[in-house]
Amino acid sequence: MSDASSQSEKIYLPKTSESEALQKIRHTTSHVMAMAVQKLFPKAQATIGPWIENGFYYDFDSPEPFTEKDLKAIKKEMAKIIRRNLPVTREEVSREEAKARIQTINEPYKLEILDDIKQEPITIYHLGDHWWDLCAGPHVDSTAELNPDAIDLESVAGAYWRGDETKAQLQRIYGTAWETPEQLAEYKRRKEEAMKRDHRKLGKELGLFIFSDLVGPGLPMWTPKGTVLRSTLEDFLKQEQTKRGYLPVVTPHIARVDLFKTSGHWQKYSEDMFPMMAEDDKARTEEQGFVMKPMNCPFHIQIYKSELRSYRDLPMRLAEFGTVYRYEQSGELGGLTRVRGFTVDDSHLFVTPEQLDAEFLSVVDLILSVFKSLQLKNFKARLSFRDPNSDKYIGSDEAWEKAEGAIRRAVETLGMNYFEGIGEAAFYGPKLDFIFSDALDREWQLGTVQVDYNLPERFDLEYVAEDGSRKRPVMIHRAPFGSLERLIGILIEEYAGDFPVWLAPEQIRLLPVSDEFRSFATEVAQQMKQAGIRAEVAPAGDRLGKLIRNAEKDKIPVMAVIGAKEVEANALSIRTRASGELGALPVVEVVDRLKTANTEHGNF
Repeated sequence: MSDASSQSEKIYLPKTSESEALQKIRHTTSHVMAMAVQKLFPKAQATIGPWIENGFYYDFDSPEPFTEKDLKAIKKEMAKIIRRNLPVTREEVSREEAKARIQTINEPYKLEILDDIKQEPITIYHLGDHWWDLCAGPHVDSTAELNPDAIDLESVAGAYWRGDETKAQLQRIYGTAWETPEQLAEYKRRKEEAMKRDHRKLGKELGLFIFSDLVGPGLPMWTPKGTVLRSTLEDFLKQEQTKRGYLPVVTPHIARVDLFKTSGHWQKYSEDMFPMMAEDDKARTEEQGFVMKPMNCPFHIQIYKSELRSYRDLPMRLAEFGTVYRYEQSGELGGLTRVRGFTVDDSHLFVTPEQLDAEFLSVVDLILSVFKSLQLKNFKARLSFRDPNSDKYIGSDEAWEKAEGAIRRAVETLGMNYFEGIGEAAFYGPKLDFIFSDALDREWQLGTVQVDYNLPERFDLEYVAEDGSRKRPVMIHRAPFGSLERLIGILIEEYAGDFPVWLAPEQIRLLPVSDEFRSFATEVAQQMKQAGIRAEVAPAGDRLGKLIRNAEKDKIPVMAVIGAKEVEANALSIRTRASGELGALPVVEVVDRLKTANTEHGNF
């Protein structure tokens, strides 16, 4: 797999600059909320309550579910606490003292938290003399620094203790906190806009994909319109790859566990894989069975290794739209951006060490070309390197240093805006990740390129060098889209459902003003379809005004009104969502303009 298919990237709500002062405000507000909850609901036990992007949350074990009415009461109580100007003080205690205090207030979750704290002394933060929690901080000095008019409680959600489905289900109250009421108002405005753009809502309205409880969560199914959108994106990238010498391959959806043992995925990634399928208990005990693939790279390696390669065969660029499967926790699933089955525009390049830099730059050029065609402009590069203090990585220090050096040279050669993400590497190699900021300033990981010296070593890959010796190739993993599911979810929200003509599942809708002109409309639609244009004729029975409203609602980019004048002139009266009324244009011109939009990846 290209770890571009990783879904572990944090997905952000609309954001502003997260200053240290704002972090302190949010962290302190979470404590104020917990104090308010436990005053109003004495049986509620508090667990953890961090600040997060745009706000905070706190998890509670409460015998009764919190309601919207409860949230209003909690918020009112929070305002009272804040206006008491309680000092927020830090206290250092011994582990034994902390344990004794927790046992006194009968908070078993805090005992578990205490066990996880390795450093000493233990730090406790107090709100006046009324409430305290185990916490490392930081916090403001007094509740007087919080503005109750810049705080809101947003929702209640379920959350498992420690994120473990086998443990207690808690109630998580989400809130947001800002320095001023004006910032809160702007956040709400942006959040409302995000809801309007929500790909789950628009995807349903536009008829692009569905989920079924009977099929299972995190397993999207694509309707005809959604499949057209997917296929258009696939065809676009396949054409770009063909121009650059990529070779298409297809690999199975399952494989023996041994394949992933050799790659290291079974040892490092098995918790995120679907359970092994074994014939009997003996096979299961001996780990002899099959698993659904969580990534594609071990399969492409087998294709490379199926015969001895020469230096003349390299670089070899194998590409596949490969569907992979991850056993994501149900609470972490979200529309198309976090699913259990998704398709990666995966490719693995096998290159000589001398070819590495040039091929890496070529891959980056492809990714930038893809972003340009998709009108994704606001992005930055992250150098995702390993954390040398972590044991989650495989391979030698020398291999990692060479791989990280290749990525650094590439971004410096291109003069790219980049930052380093220590600890963000895949377990087998560093990555160059492209982090995209959308219209609402939310960040998403899309394309990625990875340099890998480790898997060629683990699979004992070779090629015959020019001098006849056997040498080890270097692998480049890459995926410009990342995954089709996540990309489409992002594009729906970025475009607010208004796809450019070349991407729109239905590019033009013909609107005959009466049934008298329906046969002409049908002939024109057929002519357009033969030219590769996605054209449809509006259903009969509605007046023109409703036909136009329906087309607008369906976000059809081009509408063509057909009446007596248009039939006589062999023309179409064109109206576009991008430019409004364009007047009557000859049919042949409309066809040519739509064909140009398809070939140049643009609008009408």
